[in-house]
Amino acid sequence: MKLKITILFTFVIAMIMASTTFSTTSADDVTTNLETKAKKKLRHVVMFKFKDSASKAEIKKVEEAFAALPSKISAIKDYEWGINNSPESFDLGYTHCFLLTFDSEEGRAEYLPHPDHKAFGELLGPVLDKVHVMDYWAK
Repeated sequence: MKLKITILFTFVIAMIMASTTFSTTSADDVTTNLETKAKKKLRHVVMFKFKDSASKAEIKKVEEAFAALPSKISAIKDYEWGINNSPESFDLGYTHCFLLTFDSEEGRAEYLPHPDHKAFGELLGPVLDKVHVMDYWAK
């Protein structure tokens, strides 16, 4: 009888330990997956090459208008931009790079046809020679 109780007790302890270990690991995995998904960022990279005839004042208006979009379009979660200063000479004439961040493809889908984005395109059009756009999920 004592042997049966010892075996049963050992079995119960083993099951509790296995269950606890499984639950902890499972919860950690779920937390990690949620954190990973929460940190995912959809990047929207836009590069401009302006026409040779574009004045500094016209280019400044474009810079200011683009910088105003995040305050007008809530789907834009982060924004930064800069002017090329690479010494490598691979820019193909593109001078300006803008980086927008979205939480989702739905956010980007809201941004693209947004009236304020369309109005920006109308301002940009007359001075733009070429544009290059690339989107990616940040890793």
